[in-house]
Amino acid sequence: MDRPRSPRTTAAEKNHNQNGLTNFARYGTISISLVMIGCEMVSQKCQYALRALFELAKRFGQGPVKVSEIAETQAIPPRFLEVILTQLKQAGFVDSRRGNEGGYVLMRSPRALTVGEVMRFVEGPIGPVGCAEGPAEANCRMYGSCVFLPMWDRVRRAVSDIYDDTTFQNLIEQEARMCGALTATYSI
Repeated sequence: MDRPRSPRTTAAEKNHNQNGLTNFARYGTISISLVMIGCEMVSQKCQYALRALFELAKRFGQGPVKVSEIAETQAIPPRFLEVILTQLKQAGFVDSRRGNEGGYVLMRSPRALTVGEVMRFVEGPIGPVGCAEGPAEANCRMYGSCVFLPMWDRVRRAVSDIYDDTTFQNLIEQEARMCGALTATYSI
């Protein structure tokens, strides 16, 4: 019978603990890894894509918007923004116009475009773990008998519902409410 390891930690375990990323507990031959909650769930690229589309949504129907204007207004590095906009164009979210008056336009009404659609395009399936998307995404020997799977699936559905129920028009209206609240509380 295996006895629990001594409380001494290995160099790798110390590195993980010092980085604050992972804590290890070893008991016999079982190694449990606890990943710190609070990690970033949305990539910087996805945040930039959402912000670029948000800027275009705010200007929907007003003509093309230059990359430099989107980049400055939404604090996105221009070269990275160009790459993202090219990908969004290939997916049919935006279109580009050439010339002095050129730029990018949103291809659909802000009311008809959801955050969830964009996130799935940029990030792939939405979920806390791959197995919550189904057997094709499961790289786990425990799939099918994992007690956590129903919980992961509830998390996936809850997060997906929020993203899918949030249109860019909702975000425009939210910004207007926030700006109104800030203006109303300012006095000289």
